[in-house]
Amino acid sequence: MILRVLVCILFSSLLWGQAATPPASPALGPKSAEASTLSPDTPVITIEGLCDSAEKGSSADCKTIITRAQFEEILTVIGSNMPAAARRQLASRYAGALVMSQKAHEMGLDQGPKYEELMKLQKLQVTANLVSQAVQQKASEVSDQETDDYYKKNLDAYQEATFERLFIPRNKQLDTPKEKLTDAANQKRLDDAAAAMKKEADTLRARAVAGEDFAKLQTEAYTVAGLKSTPPTQKVSKARRNSLPPAQASVFDLKAGEVSPVIADMSGYFVYKVEAKDTLPLTQVHDEIFGSLKSQKVQDAMQALQNSGTPKLNEEYFGPPTPAGPQGNMPPPASHRPGPKTPTLGPK
Repeated sequence: MILRVLVCILFSSLLWGQAATPPASPALGPKSAEASTLSPDTPVITIEGLCDSAEKGSSADCKTIITRAQFEEILTVIGSNMPAAARRQLASRYAGALVMSQKAHEMGLDQGPKYEELMKLQKLQVTANLVSQAVQQKASEVSDQETDDYYKKNLDAYQEATFERLFIPRNKQLDTPKEKLTDAANQKRLDDAAAAMKKEADTLRARAVAGEDFAKLQTEAYTVAGLKSTPPTQKVSKARRNSLPPAQASVFDLKAGEVSPVIADMSGYFVYKVEAKDTLPLTQVHDEIFGSLKSQKVQDAMQALQNSGTPKLNEEYFGPPTPAGPQGNMPPPASHRPGPKTPTLGPK
């Protein structure tokens, strides 16, 4: 009994952390060749001096023994294939919790209103986590047909291209005026410099269309801009559409050998020339699509669960709403904690 109670309470934080991945198979025992030969009833944790209160004084050999089978039951509940070092740390924490739990029992701390309320909260955490794990497991059921359909609907997302890229800075490095200028004169000076860089971008683009070397054009762009720093590399190899800023992704619509129009952003102007373009085969992006579909299923399922019951808080008691984030002491389901965003499914 004490084993099951401690698994629920002590390792609830570990269970929350594991919610992002579905439980592993039950074969979660030690991986070393020596450990795998141990029988299920072999002691793997022995705590000298710890035994139930009823046994105290009845034996000079007071001890608590955790067998391999009992310890691996914990690993199964947590659902994690742990490396040896992590298993050892878990065993130490578990043994320490057993000692603390026995002491709590002796002090009468495992009863009363406070204990009961804490147990209720722990139960809420564990059951919510189990729902999250079930959602994760269900979301892992992505069929080959779903993967194939998604691939065909989003072929653009799996294009891969190699470019030459030319960057022309928007602003020109100007020398300090010999005399103080009026605000209007200084603004005109800046506007003229910006116009000159835009004109330079158009000129360099025309030369790129004519077949001039991009490395040479890039050097000239920095010279005209008055920059002494090393220009960025011109080669962009095997890029995907989502690896470029949205405003520049249109270069994937070009054919091999074509040069893009001048593309402007806040930093300057870009000109691309497509060297080669291809579409990645489904076999190469299958796992990526599987992950995207699974993430979307998890997101949809958790959103539906959250929408199935909408809390209304008494603002007179709780105060006005605050920026979104965890509130109170009980952590939200792992899939709703702050952290990396759930990958989206890309273009439709």
